[in-house]
Amino acid sequence: MTANDTKSVKGGFSRRGFLQRSAGGFAAAVVITSTGALLNASEAWALDVKGLKPETMKTLILVARDIYPHDKVPDRFYAIAMKSYDEKAAADSAMKAQIEAFVAALDAAAGPGGYVGRGWEADRVALLKAQSENPTFETIRSGLVVSLYNQQEIWPIFGYEGESFSKGGYIERGFDDITWL
Repeated sequence: MTANDTKSVKGGFSRRGFLQRSAGGFAAAVVITSTGALLNASEAWALDVKGLKPETMKTLILVARDIYPHDKVPDRFYAIAMKSYDEKAAADSAMKAQIEAFVAALDAAAGPGGYVGRGWEADRVALLKAQSENPTFETIRSGLVVSLYNQQEIWPIFGYEGESFSKGGYIERGFDDITWL
């Protein structure tokens, strides 16, 4: 059986069918509506885009996932984290131009299909590394630390229980329960 063979293999999928279904990923899951909103029906969320082009916002959400990849964190949290850039772009035309230019540079470097069209994370990360000296990239990366990880809804995914002061501190809440030391 060759790599291009379309016969079914164990599990009912052909190799080609598996690759076609899995290559869609984020690009296929998030669609742009006629009103310019982003919609992800599989995760049941939508994001109204006001300042940036919807295509730019879609790319920024994927950029956020590629900078801080967490398989268990749904795309909606990345969308929430990037929403502030849309709001800043709506209020400041210079910021809008800066973000649109950054995404245009990523798309140009990615070739046909743009950044979002690149199916492999490693390919997209290489594109981001090439842009790492760009001040807009650094602004996005450093802003994500706060806008992504300060969302209390994702803390349980990482096992973080939140601040402990209001609960009496860490001393009585598992500070010394390490069994491996």
